[in-house]
Amino acid sequence: MSLLRSVATVGGYTGISRIIGFLRDILIASVVGAGPVADAFFVAFKLPNLFRKIFAEGAFNAAFVPLFARCLEQEGKAAARFFAEQTLAVLVTSLLLLTVAAMAGMPWLMHVLAPGFVETPQKFELAIQLARITFPYLLFMSLTAFFSGVLNSLYHFAAAAAAPILLNIFFVASLLIVVPFIGQPGHVMAWTVAIAGIAQFLFVLVATHRAGLTLRFPWPRLTPRIKRLLNLMLPGILSAGVLQLNLVVGMIIASQQAGAVSFLYYADRVYQLPLGLIGIAFGVVLLPDLSRKLRSGAEQAAMESNDLAGFDHVTLVPRAG
Repeated sequence: MSLLRSVATVGGYTGISRIIGFLRDILIASVVGAGPVADAFFVAFKLPNLFRKIFAEGAFNAAFVPLFARCLEQEGKAAARFFAEQTLAVLVTSLLLLTVAAMAGMPWLMHVLAPGFVETPQKFELAIQLARITFPYLLFMSLTAFFSGVLNSLYHFAAAAAAPILLNIFFVASLLIVVPFIGQPGHVMAWTVAIAGIAQFLFVLVATHRAGLTLRFPWPRLTPRIKRLLNLMLPGILSAGVLQLNLVVGMIIASQQAGAVSFLYYADRVYQLPLGLIGIAFGVVLLPDLSRKLRSGAEQAAMESNDLAGFDHVTLVPRAG
């Protein structure tokens, strides 16, 4: 079945990414352990990921993909391209403002998120430096999520699923090749995050062009469809914000104890290893598939896709609007 092949594609690439990512974390543990450099880097790495999970991947994808898939199915490729371009302009403008503000206010932000670092001035200053290097990762990973949503809506799943592998490959190369020569593992890893974010963005950008959808960058405007997108994102932002708030509280508490931030990170990576092999793969594939089928009136086909995923007792009712 096409759906199962798509799930296997996403799950396969995600599995490769998680395995290489596990190797990455083993190397990080070997190089920096759970000392002050590791604590500072993990807080710096968590900051862009915190905002990414709140605003980009979860809330944005859940709102954008159904709207884009509906527009593609009902109004055609030209209308879908126009909507994607509007979304891209608003997304980039918002994220640029957030990135500039966060980098300028990083010392105050670090006081809030890692107050325990203040007792160790060198670690506190290092965390600020590394966070300013890593924070633009938010912009590029949000763009990666955007173009991945476009690709998934076009049923091109491979590139979007393979993009995260680049981050892990860059990390492994940096830890094995760069760090032994120049030292400064914290700064090397921070720059690796930033460079890998750019690489992932370019990877899905090229894939989108090859899929036949080249997007321009218009002047950002709050059109009715963009307002609809933002309204749909709000519940996702609130729900994701509650989950991320728990993680922030954990980080604040962990910052009070030397090495605790690192220990929590390593433990979380073990838990994350199997997560994307099946559950995330089905979610990524089903969202655009069900959206397009329901919007085109193919309810029976949508039910069949739903049943293949194992959700036999879920009733699918298309929403108006």
